[in-house]
Amino acid sequence: MENIRGKCRVSAIVILSVLAGLGALYGLLRPVPNGCVMTYMYPTYIPIPTPPNVSSEKYGLFLYHEGWKKIDFNEHLKKLSGVPVLFIPGNGGSYKQVRSLAAESARAYQGGPLERTYYQEASFATLDNLDDISLPYQYTHMLDWFAVDLEGEHSAMDGHILEEHTEYVVYAIHRILDQYQTSHNARTKEGAEPSGSLPTSVILVGHSMGGFVARAALVRPHLRKSAVETILTLSSPHQSPPIALQPSLGHFYSHVNKEWRKGYEIQTTNAGRLVSYPALSRVVVVSISGGIRDYQVRSKLASLDGIVPSSHGFTLSSSSMKNVWLSTEHQSILWCNQVVVQISHTLLSIIDSKTGHPFQSTRKRLALFTKMLRSGMPQSFNWMKHAQQLQLLKNDPLTDRNNAAGPQIASYSSCPPSVHWSADSLEKDLYIKSTTVTVLAMDGRRRWLDIRKLGSNGKDHFMFVTNLAPCSGVRIHLWPEKNALSSEDELSASKRIIEVTSKMVNIPAGPAPRQIEPGSQTEQAPPSATFLLTPEDMHGFRFLTISVAPRPTISGRPPPAASMAVGQFFNPKEGEREFSLWSLLRSTYVQEELYVEEDHPLPLNFSFAVSLGLLPVTLSLRTAGCGIKNSVLPVQQAGDGLCKLRCFPPVALAWDATSGLHIIPNLFTETVIVDSSPAMWSSAQGTDRTIILLMVDPHCSYRISVAPSLTAAASRFVLLYSSQIIGLVTAVMFFALMRQARAWELDMPIPSMLTALESNLRFPFCFLLFAMVPIIVSLVFSMISAQPLPPVFSFIIVSVICYLLANGSVIILILSSQLVLYVAATVHVFAKIRQVVRIIRGNPNITVALVTIPLVCFVHPALGLIMLLLSHAFHCHAALCSFLAASFRSHAQRKESYDTVNLSVPSKHKFMGAVDPLLPLDDSSSNSPNSSRSFVDTQLEIFNYQHSFLILHLVATLMFIPSLVAWLQRIGMGQSHPRFMDSMLCVGVILHGLYGSKLEINVISFFPRRIVDHEIGSSFLYLLAGYYCHISALASAPYRAFYPIAAIGAICFASMTIMRRTNERGETYLNRKHSHRH
Repeated sequence: MENIRGKCRVSAIVILSVLAGLGALYGLLRPVPNGCVMTYMYPTYIPIPTPPNVSSEKYGLFLYHEGWKKIDFNEHLKKLSGVPVLFIPGNGGSYKQVRSLAAESARAYQGGPLERTYYQEASFATLDNLDDISLPYQYTHMLDWFAVDLEGEHSAMDGHILEEHTEYVVYAIHRILDQYQTSHNARTKEGAEPSGSLPTSVILVGHSMGGFVARAALVRPHLRKSAVETILTLSSPHQSPPIALQPSLGHFYSHVNKEWRKGYEIQTTNAGRLVSYPALSRVVVVSISGGIRDYQVRSKLASLDGIVPSSHGFTLSSSSMKNVWLSTEHQSILWCNQVVVQISHTLLSIIDSKTGHPFQSTRKRLALFTKMLRSGMPQSFNWMKHAQQLQLLKNDPLTDRNNAAGPQIASYSSCPPSVHWSADSLEKDLYIKSTTVTVLAMDGRRRWLDIRKLGSNGKDHFMFVTNLAPCSGVRIHLWPEKNALSSEDELSASKRIIEVTSKMVNIPAGPAPRQIEPGSQTEQAPPSATFLLTPEDMHGFRFLTISVAPRPTISGRPPPAASMAVGQFFNPKEGEREFSLWSLLRSTYVQEELYVEEDHPLPLNFSFAVSLGLLPVTLSLRTAGCGIKNSVLPVQQAGDGLCKLRCFPPVALAWDATSGLHIIPNLFTETVIVDSSPAMWSSAQGTDRTIILLMVDPHCSYRISVAPSLTAAASRFVLLYSSQIIGLVTAVMFFALMRQARAWELDMPIPSMLTALESNLRFPFCFLLFAMVPIIVSLVFSMISAQPLPPVFSFIIVSVICYLLANGSVIILILSSQLVLYVAATVHVFAKIRQVVRIIRGNPNITVALVTIPLVCFVHPALGLIMLLLSHAFHCHAALCSFLAASFRSHAQRKESYDTVNLSVPSKHKFMGAVDPLLPLDDSSSNSPNSSRSFVDTQLEIFNYQHSFLILHLVATLMFIPSLVAWLQRIGMGQSHPRFMDSMLCVGVILHGLYGSKLEINVISFFPRRIVDHEIGSSFLYLLAGYYCHISALASAPYRAFYPIAAIGAICFASMTIMRRTNERGETYLNRKHSHRH
């Protein structure tokens, strides 16, 4: 019965793994439009000459020029006088990828800054006093874009290549600064007047791995001081490699990040005296991630948390980037016009017009990046708990003239001076009696709302959504008591008319409705701006006014098709709804709808107990009614047609702790995904939740349904936790090897790897021992160290699922390899080959070592590991052939003993002659069934153990395959020896394959008997190795699996050496209990 349950467990895990893999492939390969606009250019690449003494002659440096006319390269270099910017391509990238950024920078320099109204949403910015940061009215200096040609090498696959790229970037920075000096000297010789001072620093812009190379260059000791002070990275992994497989790659990442953390620390003596200021105190770093569409570099990897302090940098997603609002793919972020235009204007804005160089002040540069890139919408959903104080701009006071025209308002200084309204242009005022105010046309009226009356009964928040442009289309003011002021001198500082239009923030609007004919009624327009006032903002004021501009009349153009604005006083608690994990899972098979009646709160706050980056949901909104009770149209047509004329399209704002803000306009049916990385060991509390704010028309009723998307969930899970799954694969194999080694130590039959995995999955003891103990150890380590404690429940659940998927992956790998080996062995036996091909003669271990170790140390580690795999495959094939041949012979002998028919002697000898070479001489010549059965069992045990080593070392080899691909790409361009760390670890793997696969090796040979009374077998080492790999996988560092493999290999080699020396002295050191003949 237990055997049946074990088979069922294995089958269920395999089915789960296959379904997860298929769902992930479907979700990742499905094409999704990104909404980016293509960037066009006329590129010219000018090579920068390289001195002959440069070691990296295979790389190159180019200067970009935008224009279709041919130019003289030397003359163009002489005129070099702009601000240097160096572009660093990423993994497999080209220097020509700089063309989009450089072309848009040239257009931005010629066209000038964006409109001033574009920068009016600074009230939610994270830095204080951003209003004193002035933006330029024109750009005085252009950007000179350089790019390094790294030959399209795959730097994400090999740590050595990454270090070479870093060294060349340091040289390129020095070469660029020297080129400006050379150009200046050439102009001086020709009699030209000097044009400003020479640049002393270079702005670095890196894409993908190029962003990390830019940071790595700054911690190189031979980089000139202050040569780099500004870094902008695009979809760059900063925390760790996308998949950390190679040890040297992971070590290089750790080293660079450690140096950066030290670079922002103040150096003091033990007495507290200042030794030096932080080495990187003047460096500003901004990281832009691609969001959910970037499958290669997730937002978690692109984060600067724990590396760069918030006073010197920040991370934002392109989906929450001002005027972009798009998630970009890994490559499209370089040519997406919405992104590159914003980056171009940002880099031009940080140039000081007086000096012609980037601003020296770190705070000012960071403030300009914040003002140009970050939206006014808060990056975290905290406006109900921690309301930010409104920075009010004081206007000229109101003079009450008590005439028919109403109150006279002075100038609106908070809006640009170019946008001027006169109070005479406003028609009759409207006084709103309900909590909801609606604007359906640009009627030139002002609407008054009594804060004291409408904001009672807990409805103390005010939200406003509109498609009218702030300042030019709509303006909002806070007023004290109306007609209660006598003179300007009696007004206190708290009783003034305050314009709060600048508090409005832009949001991406969906496509505008088409007007069938001029003047006809159209559907409601989608919102393009939103506005929120908290009780703290309205404290001390009595009235809120919403002033709408008159409808513009422009010659030759029709007026806007539709104008929309809806405001409401609301209670935040009335629109809250919590979705638990169990309710979401239940909705996968039982559809549940949430009915929202009319006059509901404008914002609906949906809180999900599980992150939508881990469990995406399909959110659907259907209009159920809009106050139209009597209609001659059918119900369906009335709901779809008339309600669209009354209700504005819903908008969803999703907040995530990792990637920030996601905005989904025109939401009717949409799969909501956020680019989060929850339930990881490095995750903080609260990162496993997602909050969605739905802005829906309060005049309409809706039916809302929420259901998880299983295919999207599968693709996100595999994408987020691939590093953990890969690391857990090695832990699973170590646990299986531990059970096989333990069976040998207890003189029991050695189980197959599949049987060992099945035993390790038994619940509760085995499963808890191998799956839960490392998780508990990691949580205890987090509590006793400075590392934040992850969300415990979600961390345990996700880690267990990763462990099960790792088991399923190993099982699939075992079954696949067994199928190949059994087919090869069956063909070998039935083909009646009379002699086994003996590839390795004499001492096979020395032969394999002489072939593999030089390849590992002097060529590439993957080549040596491939030769080791061939050795394992040969031993597995030989053992399996012997097992099958002996099984067939045993079957023939049993058939002969029970067959009463007189068999032909020649035919018997014919069959026996076919399998004689596969059997030992005594066993094959013996006619005893018992002796043959003993040999069969022995050969099967040998195959099972060798097969386990084959699978383990196959995974280790696959982890070096990306590095091998990058190495093959460089053939013919100059090769170098592998990294010492990689070589030594792979030598340890080879020793493990050659000597660890010998069952007679025992760790007891390391310890004298007077110290160790009980035998310490290799099973104990494999148990420790499995735990170490499990914990390393939870830390997203699968490359650390090489450490225990190499350590066990060294121990096995030393144990074998000690055992041989002991045997040569005639002592019996090892007490083996096995009677099998191996």
